[in-house]
Amino acid sequence: IYRHLRFAYPTYIFDDINFEIDDNGTPYWVCPVKKYNIGLFGGQTVGRVVLCNAVTGEMTDYSVDEVPTWVDKVYSAELLIDLYDYNGSLKHGFINSVLSQKDCLKTTDGYNYIALEDDVWVYTGITSVGQDNSNVGFVLMNQRTMETRYYEVSGAEEYSAMDSAKGRVQNLGYTATFPLIINISGQPTYFMALKDGAGLVKSYAMLNIEKYQNVAIGDSVLQCESNYIKLLKDNGIVEEQQPEVKETKKVKDIISKIMPVVIDGNTHMYIMLSQNDSIYDVDVSKYVDIIKYSEGMEITLEYTMDSQLNKVVGIIK
Repeated sequence: IYRHLRFAYPTYIFDDINFEIDDNGTPYWVCPVKKYNIGLFGGQTVGRVVLCNAVTGEMTDYSVDEVPTWVDKVYSAELLIDLYDYNGSLKHGFINSVLSQKDCLKTTDGYNYIALEDDVWVYTGITSVGQDNSNVGFVLMNQRTMETRYYEVSGAEEYSAMDSAKGRVQNLGYTATFPLIINISGQPTYFMALKDGAGLVKSYAMLNIEKYQNVAIGDSVLQCESNYIKLLKDNGIVEEQQPEVKETKKVKDIISKIMPVVIDGNTHMYIMLSQNDSIYDVDVSKYVDIIKYSEGMEITLEYTMDSQLNKVVGIIK
């Protein structure tokens, strides 16, 4: 591929090439072209992008602002982080970045990816140049357009959060993955997986960024989220909302289809009735009598309506 590109564009200096597929399933090599803005080889960005059809070899040269929207990666994560570090450290000039370092910021050591608005964004924390273990915010950087969004959220630095999560299960010797930042009940939250020595995911952890002593662990994502929300409520970080009271309805009909499913380790029965197309969800741990029923039998259910599943709250004999 590099020789193919060199014959067609002998004056271009290409950055790292990546492989992507367009919306029609056609494979392409995405080839960013380096652009130097300072001197001969300083101030590197991306000026153009060459798309090479991986099947036919046909190439199309685009300006960086005309790249098709199906392309995910034009700017590498490393390049985006370097550019942000330049911006953060040189805010008040080069001399300040060396001597007083007033208002100088830098990215933290790790980064991760977030799919957002049909694009891939690089996520990393922002901390002061001085050696500390806290963040002053975090930044999202679009790998196609280089758009950058800064969010001011003071709290734990990613590796400190990973150590805190590992500390909750230190007897098991798990290691934590680099965290993602998510919004849980309006709270900025680190979410990470905990792996054993073989690299298998064994549990999950959520940690409040601003109040990072609040850590919740769960064997599944749903259990972890439930434990985390309960922890936030118990510590007064979020207000406990009154549960919504849903109207209970009753239906009596013949079972046309019944099927067992396992949800988070618990067995549920999904039931369809002959007179409608709705699906009724019965938690076997709460209504064990459901195992006595089969297709063709008459059943009377109490349930609350939902958009996808009607949750059964009672079986009337």
